[in-house]
Amino acid sequence: MNEQFSIGSVPVCIAARVYGRDASWVRAGIVSGWLPIGKATRDGKLVTTIEEMDSKYGRINYYISPKRLYEETGFLWKGEKAVTELNHCGTPV
Repeated sequence: MNEQFSIGSVPVCIAARVYGRDASWVRAGIVSGWLPIGKATRDGKLVTTIEEMDSKYGRINYYISPKRLYEETGFLWKGEKAVTELNHCGTPV
C-alpha cells in the first residue's frame, strides 16, 4: 500500500484518541520507548526516562511520526484539517 503521509507531527491528543488512552499515556510511552511512534526532546536533547518528564526541567516537545502511527495502528493522519474538526482534541464539533 502506497500511502501519502502528512508533513509534520501528529498532535499527542490525536494519537491518544487513536489508542483510546489519555495523552499522558502517549507521552510516557514515547519517552520510555515502549510506544515507538515518535521522539521526545527538550532543548534539542532526547528525553528517555520518566524522571526527565518533570516540568521543573522545562518544556518537552513531542514529535509523532504520521508514518509510524500508521504502521502501528492503521490510522492515517491527514494533517491539520482533522484538528479543526475536533473541539480541543475532545469531542467532535
